[in-house]
Amino acid sequence: MTAVRLLTLPVEHDETGAELDAALAGDERAFARLYDRHVAPLFAFCVGLTGDRESARALVQDTFVRAWEKLHSFRGESAFGTWLHRIAVNLLLHEARTARRRALRVAVESDLFTGNGPSPLADAPQHHDDPTARMDLETAMTRVPPGARAVFVLHDIGGYSHAEIAQHLGIAEGTSKAHLFRARRLLRGMLER
Repeated sequence: MTAVRLLTLPVEHDETGAELDAALAGDERAFARLYDRHVAPLFAFCVGLTGDRESARALVQDTFVRAWEKLHSFRGESAFGTWLHRIAVNLLLHEARTARRRALRVAVESDLFTGNGPSPLADAPQHHDDPTARMDLETAMTRVPPGARAVFVLHDIGGYSHAEIAQHLGIAEGTSKAHLFRARRLLRGMLER
């Protein structure tokens, strides 16, 4: 029975199969070994998604907490690392939706008193005034609008297709392609300075 199961799961299951099986049985030490194996690549992925190391650390922590809570739902249809990436993306999207609703609520309340206000849905890059500052990719990523940054990280770093990105982010495939083009153009412009 076990041999047949291993043949139907991704190759990564051979590496982490024992830890997964033990963790599914409630073994916290086995889950800690999974954590040790996957924390560094997940952190790099989250830095790319958030553009900020502190936010990435929090997202990694939240991802592993959610993974432990939902471990029973891991079906082995994808690699364990891919499953972790999806959890991170879903957590980030949930936070973004919550923040957008919160910002919209504040803007609406502000509009009631002033009659105008900044758009909470503005998607503009942050600009820094110091042109002599040395630009690295991590800093440049923080200046890319969140939607374009998420698509760039998912596509160019995570290896997801535009169809998968569209499904995860709830956007059209064409929008995913446009965001990727925009992110690449902005990054190239910033890094060539």
